[in-house]
Amino acid sequence: MPVDPGLEVLGVEQQTAWLARQRPPVEKLPGGLWSVPVPIPDNPLRYTLSYLVPADEGLVVVDPGWDTSEGWTALLDGLATAGASAADVAGIVITHVHPDHHGLSGRLRAESGAWIGMHPAERDTLPQRRRAEHGDPRTEITTWLRGCGAPEAEIADLLAALDRAPRPADELPEPAVLLADGDLVPVRGRRLRAVWTPGHTPGHLCGQEPDARLLLTGDHVLPRITPAIGSWPGAAEPPLGQFLRSLERTAGFDDHDALPAHEYRFRGLARRSGSLREHHEQRCEEIVAVVGELGQPTPWAIATRLTWSRPWPEIGFMRLGAVAETVAHIEYLAGQGRLSWPGYGPVPTRVSAP
Repeated sequence: MPVDPGLEVLGVEQQTAWLARQRPPVEKLPGGLWSVPVPIPDNPLRYTLSYLVPADEGLVVVDPGWDTSEGWTALLDGLATAGASAADVAGIVITHVHPDHHGLSGRLRAESGAWIGMHPAERDTLPQRRRAEHGDPRTEITTWLRGCGAPEAEIADLLAALDRAPRPADELPEPAVLLADGDLVPVRGRRLRAVWTPGHTPGHLCGQEPDARLLLTGDHVLPRITPAIGSWPGAAEPPLGQFLRSLERTAGFDDHDALPAHEYRFRGLARRSGSLREHHEQRCEEIVAVVGELGQPTPWAIATRLTWSRPWPEIGFMRLGAVAETVAHIEYLAGQGRLSWPGYGPVPTRVSAP
């Protein structure tokens, strides 16, 4: 997605580095916060912006980043630039448990004794908990892809690509602190409020610092990239519907600076939230048109006909995310009565007009 010309770029050095495919500098921000870029291995996102939030008893680190030696060094260097060390960290807040956010939490906790906080719904998606509930991830993915109508050869290719990709840990740290919507992070001398924004993940959190008028947006709202919204088992309602409702909440923080987990800081949360809603409505309209053209396609067949950043044959491993996004939109459209879909299972199921 191109840069929205209506946004005010606050992280000018961050944007310059992003466009140059370089890592941005560690920066001191309003309210005394710091942004620390932590690299992600072999990923087009390149880095996670971890945030250091000073409080009376030490620092709260939001999203420490992916667990690599290079990432750990970058986090320690960022702490040193802020005049601190790992021993000064009192708490760790996780916007969501993806490995580019939660990966270094265990190592940082071991060095500092800090508590880890996240939303209860996010705790329930930790890999060890998902494995206990759903079994082997490869089996779960295989069954899901078959239910979406993926050819066996494509499934084999995707599983092989999954095996080649950088692997996150099979077990990530459990939280000691659970943060529900509206809860304040348990530190003195600093107000940091949890804002529950499900959609990208079930328990995704943003963090509001009301005194400095800052909103740490995690992956929920980024200035240029559209966050991945995929289907997840057991969701109480379609994830896309949850995401769109969460966008209404973040639009209400238009007088706050947006501190995202990737790319660069900006102002204009109402406009950006609206642009993301428009993007997903356009995707919905595209899917309805494809279903009308093909008759009763499978989700996989629909995904192959949609507009992606690259032609379908060149997407590679990202086909997995593309199908998950397609399914999320189908679920949402079915809930609105704009499409008919009985749900996916061990055999391909068909999508049709109502």
